[in-house]
Amino acid sequence: MKNSHQVASNKKAFFNFEIIEKNEAGIVLTGCEIKSVRQGHVTIKESYVRIINNELWLINCNILPYTQGNRHNGNPARDRKLLIKKNEIKKLIGKTTQKGLVLVALSLYFKGSNLKVGFGLARPKKMHDKRQVLKDQAVNREIQRSSKIR
Repeated sequence: MKNSHQVASNKKAFFNFEIIEKNEAGIVLTGCEIKSVRQGHVTIKESYVRIINNELWLINCNILPYTQGNRHNGNPARDRKLLIKKNEIKKLIGKTTQKGLVLVALSLYFKGSNLKVGFGLARPKKMHDKRQVLKDQAVNREIQRSSKIR
């Protein structure tokens, strides 16, 4: 991506969910919130996307108040509307209701001067799937170490 700068990422989402499809959307913020995001005062660790009244909303995204802000500093944990086309929303509604999939926030990044939210259509992993991933990572790590020694 040209002129993109990642602000926050949700690494735990890749461990807890199997990401099937990735999407991006714009986000509605106030002036003080965008200044705080530019400083990097944002977390999306437990964030997810929910469909409410045929609109996408980002839930549990915490943007700390801007330090030089004024009365326009809002609630840091408020729900924020995502900007995406209606036909894409309809596709996501169909996939989440029929197949039992969820929408998980993956990253926040600037694309040019606009803030974008990367979210994914995901299936929750079972406990044995997570254990298998950890075993595979440990095996790959051992292979890499043994190849370096030789």
